[in-house]
Amino acid sequence: MPRAFSKISFTPSVKAAQSLYRSREANLGFELADDDRSEITEREAQFIEARDSFYQATVNQDGWPYVQHRGGPVGFLKVIDAHTIGFADFSGNRQYLSVGNLFANDRISLILMDYKEKRRLKIWGRVQIVHEREAPDVIAKLEMPAYRARIERAFIIRVEAWDWNCPQHITARYTDADIEQLVAPLQAQLAELQKTQTQAQTRSQTAANPIPKELGQGELSLVVSGVR
Repeated sequence: MPRAFSKISFTPSVKAAQSLYRSREANLGFELADDDRSEITEREAQFIEARDSFYQATVNQDGWPYVQHRGGPVGFLKVIDAHTIGFADFSGNRQYLSVGNLFANDRISLILMDYKEKRRLKIWGRVQIVHEREAPDVIAKLEMPAYRARIERAFIIRVEAWDWNCPQHITARYTDADIEQLVAPLQAQLAELQKTQTQAQTRSQTAANPIPKELGQGELSLVVSGVR
């Protein structure tokens, strides 16, 4: 049973390139694998729904590819079932390049990145574009109530193949939230050291300049000289 992505991607010209560069034999393993990797498992589902962005590629009527970055709050790309994912398409620059391409060719390819852990998931699928007037229940499932952006339509992607990509050459990058999480223990340790240092300085000053015993004993008279 070949991997689903190899059935899609290993065209005759790709196989010719593999033969030319002597990787054809190594790539035969993808065509003889037991798992075709067309069904989303729990591992892929968790990875997909933890993303706050991805890259998508479509092809226009003249054969030109178009790659677009899509972003939103974590979880805006949702797993609907083992063969389907979807996301709300928020209002953008209104050029509609991807949407227009999909009107003519429903094929799409996604790359999902986890720069922190150097992981990358590739997905191939076919898109159904859904509008609220046609399927308000579908739009409702893909809404992100806390995200203030107007939804124009939804992309429902029937997944035909996926594959984990090689992590080589992925440069680790960190979000603000990642950095805050990494430095939080250091900030707590620094605050504790500063507290300890302040206490030590206070004790040192007290030892150098002891307070006379008579101060703080007995009553003191207070004369009010004015009120504002």
